Amino acid sequence: MCVPETKLEAKMVEAMQRRASKGTAVKSFNSIILKFPKIDQSLRKCKAIFEQFDEDSNGAIDHGELKKCFHKLEVSFTEEEINDLFKACDINEDMGIKFNEFVVLLCLVYLLKANATAPEAKSMGMPNLEATFETLVDAFVFLDKNKDGYVSKNEMVQAINESGERSSGRIAMKRFEEMDWDKNGMVTFKEFLFAFTSWVGIDDMEDEEGEEEEGRVV
Repeated sequence: MCVPETKLEAKMVEAMQRRASKGTAVKSFNSIILKFPKIDQSLRKCKAIFEQFDEDSNGAIDHGELKKCFHKLEVSFTEEEINDLFKACDINEDMGIKFNEFVVLLCLVYLLKANATAPEAKSMGMPNLEATFETLVDAFVFLDKNKDGYVSKNEMVQAINESGERSSGRIAMKRFEEMDWDKNGMVTFKEFLFAFTSWVGIDDMEDEEGEEEEGRVV
């Protein structure tokens, strides 16, 4: 049994367990992979939202900018919840949320809001993006076979075995290692999302843009 390390993780696990009780439309790991291009396209559209809230255009959203972002998106989280989200998603601890971290943060907000009881608290006012986030939640629910809010190594192997891949065991291990950042044998939704942004190439965007900028300078 995995014990949540933070209050935020406990809330995410509870929200995911509640969501898992409704089932998933995902039938195989392959069907998730087939959606990569569409998910990638949708997540890249977040860039405009990111740039809107990155008021000083330094490529990262600081704590103050994040609070304004939440206010604009009508996300009514407490100061403590905002701090917890910021800390959880600022994985390189540079006191700024980069674009790939922002995508993960928005998806976590979507999950937590979807768990809200009041209907008006559920929406972020971005239907296309929310549909993409729902696909990601659905994918995690598919992998989380025992519905405990975490994905274990065995569950990953089972999911990929079901896809009928010949080298499924090796693929499952590689994918699991890419997700299990803290190497504790269990993957949280946050870890899954960071791995996902890497798989679809979201974290490459900053590198590409950095190179473009350098090209312009020359």
